[in-house]
Amino acid sequence: MKRAIPVVVLSIAGLVPVWMYEPSAGGTGTSTPEAASTPSSSSSAGSSSGTVVKGSALTTEKGPVQVEVTFQGEKITAVRMLQQPNHPQTTAAVPKLIAETLEAQSADIDTVSGATITSDAYKESLQAAIDENAKSASTSSSSAASPSASAAAASQTVDGSAVNTEKGTVQVQVTFEGDEISAVKMLQQPNHPQTTAAVPKLIAETLEAQSADIDTVSGATITSDGYKESLQAAIDAKG
Repeated sequence: MKRAIPVVVLSIAGLVPVWMYEPSAGGTGTSTPEAASTPSSSSSAGSSSGTVVKGSALTTEKGPVQVEVTFQGEKITAVRMLQQPNHPQTTAAVPKLIAETLEAQSADIDTVSGATITSDAYKESLQAAIDENAKSASTSSSSAASPSASAAAASQTVDGSAVNTEKGTVQVQVTFEGDEISAVKMLQQPNHPQTTAAVPKLIAETLEAQSADIDTVSGATITSDGYKESLQAAIDAKG
């Protein structure tokens, strides 16, 4: 009976490692670190953020050539080959072309010896991308400036001439929305009850007629004539 004890102990000792290395419920057992992706030096260089523009696709004797360029404003931050000939000389030439592009910031770069055809096509596709980026930037700038320019052109305030009359000086200020008279303000007017009563009528007729061809207000002929003269001067100044 005493000899049986070591056997039982050894059996238990042998089970301990098995229990210790058993995967937990719901576990995956083993895991491997995620592989880091490394871009090919022959296909890209620089930062990948910014505006991405594709150059033209060119067919050469060696095969198609097309670049994709990333810009930060006008600065070239990266160039990637979308298409390139499957040829050892091309593979060796592309990193040099990209490096020169990032340094020169243009398509005015040297042809790589031994890869003249690929180099020429690369530069042509690159220039197309640069031109497209410049065109897009110009359009965006015009679009951004357009609303304020349109607003300035749409709304315009013009002072009419100051007309001296027997009753006093008459001068109007006219606001135009495009070619339409949208408001008339009296800058100067005679301090007279008949003038005070006549001005709202003159302004109302102006907004309706959209011109200085309006009726004279009875009892305020002098002010009416001075008003129309100043109004016409503002319309003429607006053009």
